[in-house]
Amino acid sequence: MQTLENDILTVQVSEHGAELHSIIKDGTEYLWQGDPAYWGRRSPVLFPIVGSVWEKRYRVQGKEFGLGQHGFARDMDFQLVSQTEDEVRYRLESSDETLKKYPFQFVLEIAYRLHGNCIDVIWDVENPSSQDLYFQIGAHPAFNYPDYSMEKKERGFLEFDRREDLECIRIKEKGCVDVEARYPLEIPADGLLPLASDTFDAIDTIMLQDAQVKEVKMYRADRTPWLKMTFDAPVIGIWSPPGKVAPFICLEPWYGRCDSAGYEGEYQDKDWINRLAPGEKFHSVYTVEIC
Repeated sequence: MQTLENDILTVQVSEHGAELHSIIKDGTEYLWQGDPAYWGRRSPVLFPIVGSVWEKRYRVQGKEFGLGQHGFARDMDFQLVSQTEDEVRYRLESSDETLKKYPFQFVLEIAYRLHGNCIDVIWDVENPSSQDLYFQIGAHPAFNYPDYSMEKKERGFLEFDRREDLECIRIKEKGCVDVEARYPLEIPADGLLPLASDTFDAIDTIMLQDAQVKEVKMYRADRTPWLKMTFDAPVIGIWSPPGKVAPFICLEPWYGRCDSAGYEGEYQDKDWINRLAPGEKFHSVYTVEIC
């Protein structure tokens, strides 16, 4: 476990999955601590897929491979590359093990940079091979609801940098979506979307794609700020375990998403796939600001 610390925040990261494990400000833990009664993870990195592939199978040049939800990087040990006072960096490279289930060579580096009351999460993907690399990558950080009480229905609010004409897509079956069905996300006049203990019971996940939003703010039930996330990813998922009255919510920027229900095409033709030519690099940053 590596620790980054300044006079505002203390952040811990594990080499297993290069996963963020703790964000503490003024003695308060903001990151969910992985109680398996609700959800046993904290902030896994999703690679080389986001969500599920149809029937847990996908095809590359006609050859079929199996891959579980969100890929394999979250369950692998990364190499610690460097650590300074305010930044830690990890690396995962393709291996005989990964090539059996994902036939692409890759170098994935994940870094965490601390500045003031903010944490930058940095993703770098490099294609070291002579063939094109296709991949998806995403985040799945879970944040504690402030002042959580199982007896209270109210959980707080979300605010987006856009209020009008927001449309969601939803899981249809087997972890995959119906892209033809679009659902309006109605935002109240004050701009704050209320969160309640049953918000996700019927919808499972709120998915906003096509870069509809680039910023999400989370507020306490008394409407005071809790945290803010900014990102450039074209898709964001918002999730809390349905039916569990869970103490946390996940804000998930994605470069990719699950398959469309029934998809049996080639992996490279999936929705929201990223392509790197030989020698090319992908770079992205999202930021969590603790209020």
